[in-house]
Amino acid sequence: MPSQDFNDRMLSLGLARVSEAAALASATLIGRGDEKAADQAAVNAMREQLNKLDIAGVVVIGEGERDEAPMLFIGEEVGSGKGPGVDIALDPLEGTTLTAKDMPNALTVIAMGPRGSMLHAPDVYMDKLAIGPGFRDGVVTLDMSPAERVSALAAAKGCSTQDITVCVLERPRHEETIAEIRSTGAAIRLITDGDVAGVMHCADAETTGIDMYMGSGGAPEGVLAAAALKCMGGQMYGRLLFRNDAERARASKAGITNFDRVYTRDDMVTSDVIFAATGVTDGSLLAGIKREPGFLTAETILMRSKTGSVRRMTYRNPI
Repeated sequence: MPSQDFNDRMLSLGLARVSEAAALASATLIGRGDEKAADQAAVNAMREQLNKLDIAGVVVIGEGERDEAPMLFIGEEVGSGKGPGVDIALDPLEGTTLTAKDMPNALTVIAMGPRGSMLHAPDVYMDKLAIGPGFRDGVVTLDMSPAERVSALAAAKGCSTQDITVCVLERPRHEETIAEIRSTGAAIRLITDGDVAGVMHCADAETTGIDMYMGSGGAPEGVLAAAALKCMGGQMYGRLLFRNDAERARASKAGITNFDRVYTRDDMVTSDVIFAATGVTDGSLLAGIKREPGFLTAETILMRSKTGSVRRMTYRNPI
């Protein structure tokens, strides 16, 4: 068993390379209408780069269970094996549809922490709620109605509910939530995909204009979003949602015993982590891949929760 300490500072630039490689690999498939090919290109590149790192990594949030995903599946060991034991959460292409249709905010996303630091979230839905930094704990909760959350956040900010903007995934299941949020006078930014980016938007409200994220989406993406917020600052709450017994069995297999538990950001990610995301298509967080004669240019955000540092990097890669 590897015993080296998790040196987040030394590993962070390596992690940025992993996310950049996945973005650059999927760049040729932007707007080509082929989600599977774009995702596969990102997966292949991410795995190849991960295996160059001196880590004994285990994928805890990945492309799916071993029988569903040939690569970067949950439980897969990655890295050279010579180095610290680490947990890895990844989404090689968050927004495969966004990439295929050349729509905004497609990203490649990866987080790394010491072994045992991330919730092994089963592939089920999670009810999510997130706000940015600077508020007292519990100013909004999952037990509040959507309208109560908007009112509570507006009161904490000292503004009107009409000055609040909430990010919500555009899905039929959210119709009632959307109607209730709008009844407060708050604005809603609907997104078609990519709820890791959606949650990250709250942490940088001045730039993105988004104050709060709410609604249900994939639980694995919830853990990735929690890792991002742990670096950027902000609060997040998640509760697993089960549609049938098969999903409960999946959660039991992942080690979940309390099916009603509300997880905070620090329950989902218990130790200091590093997080990298690279823009694939242009978005409000990151610029997408730019093509110039002879070059591809990528923008990456690299964050460490230990120091709270946020580094933005531009990588000009000769073709």
